[in-house]
Amino acid sequence: MSDSSPLPPVRLHPEAELARDALSTPLLSRAARLARWAGPGTRVDAGGQLVEEQLAAAAEALGLTGDDAAAEASEAWRLAMDTGLVEVVDEQADTVTTGEDLALLTGGSPHDVLAVWLGALESVIADAAVPDLDALIDVMDEGGAVDFSKLDWDPEAEADFLDGVLGNLYLLTASEDGPGDAPVPLPALAASMIIPGDMNEPTNDVLEQVSDAMMRLDDPFRLLDPIGLVVYQPVDEALLGDTEGDAGDRAGAGAGEAAEVPVAAVDEADVSRYGMVRLTPLGVYGLRARLLESGFAAPAVGDLADKGADALLDGSAGYGSRAALAETEQWLVRREPLAAAKELLAAARGSDPGAPLRRLRCQQALSLLGAPAEPAVRHVLDDAELGGLARVWLSELGATDVPAPSEDLVFWLTIDTLAAQLAAEGNSDELQALVEGLAQQHSGFFAAAWRVDHPATPDVLEAMGRLHPDKRIAKEARKAAFKARSQQGG
Repeated sequence: MSDSSPLPPVRLHPEAELARDALSTPLLSRAARLARWAGPGTRVDAGGQLVEEQLAAAAEALGLTGDDAAAEASEAWRLAMDTGLVEVVDEQADTVTTGEDLALLTGGSPHDVLAVWLGALESVIADAAVPDLDALIDVMDEGGAVDFSKLDWDPEAEADFLDGVLGNLYLLTASEDGPGDAPVPLPALAASMIIPGDMNEPTNDVLEQVSDAMMRLDDPFRLLDPIGLVVYQPVDEALLGDTEGDAGDRAGAGAGEAAEVPVAAVDEADVSRYGMVRLTPLGVYGLRARLLESGFAAPAVGDLADKGADALLDGSAGYGSRAALAETEQWLVRREPLAAAKELLAAARGSDPGAPLRRLRCQQALSLLGAPAEPAVRHVLDDAELGGLARVWLSELGATDVPAPSEDLVFWLTIDTLAAQLAAEGNSDELQALVEGLAQQHSGFFAAAWRVDHPATPDVLEAMGRLHPDKRIAKEARKAAFKARSQQGG
């Protein structure tokens, strides 16, 4: 992802709801319980970790049992230290006390709670990029120190890889054509990191890389689930127990299938054994905070609600249709309808490249307002840039006294509408169908269209030539585009 390209806007849950989610995450709630349990008699080692003799008591305080109880207690304690819920007060005696941040979890605002959780999230993400304990033990020297030269691990590369995976998961979740609240198959997520966008048929080598990436993601997502970032269905243990060749072949098949179809269409029964991951509402909040901190443009629905109509129309231009609608609804609810309509119409004027899409977004906003906007719309019937929009809107409202548009206005509005659709959707199937319909209904369209006094006329006609499947008509469109550009002096 480029930090200069805005991501799709996300819909954030209320902070109070997110704070409740944060407090109930297994890892943070355990860390808080251990912070309350700790006292003057709690002993830690030089690194601030609980001494081995106290792990059993810590596990008991958390109600943990089984072979992993001590390890889980140690993990919760480490998080309590990392987030300031406990602090070492006497380095010589190695004793601890409650940290100041613990009070924020019980008496702070929702924002305070989320700030503590974000600190916990950073700690867990850092741990998730570190090899597992077994891998570290394998490369220990005789003195018990880890010989990193023997470990195939680049800390910076691993951290970047995990950040990239989380960024892609965020992007898939936020995208209007993504899975939404549905889980993403691990093969599809791994494929998004490995397979180039212009590769139609992944090679065996690429599929093997995807399989390796899938297996690399299993351990990190197991760690990120208890902090509430994701809900993770792990890779089937039977697959991990297969011989390396068999597991790789099977995972490669799952990756290939997932890479060839949209995420939402992947048959869960076929790929779920390879892991499924879903970003939680708390996870969306957390990753957006990290993206903003890293300099990315990561909008949220509602960001424009307190800004002017110009900011709304320009800011939502790059949004998908559903996100733009949600943003507009939040903007309108804060304003008196007639005043909002006047402000929107004023902001929709212009001859710059973004103006056609502003007018389209304006028309959509006016449709949400309905009849209360009618006086403002009628006021611009004679406006050169807004008169066509006004006639269309009034007709859709059911008005019967709408003045007929001139032929010049009809052609101007057609070019303006196509320019807006191009800006909003690019070369979409819907736009191609619109282009074909126009050429079919109006046999002399291109002969007249090149004369339209609209800044976007050459670009629109070029796009029509690109999109129309009939070579003869496409050639007509390109000729008309050339004439239009010559007329405009370009």
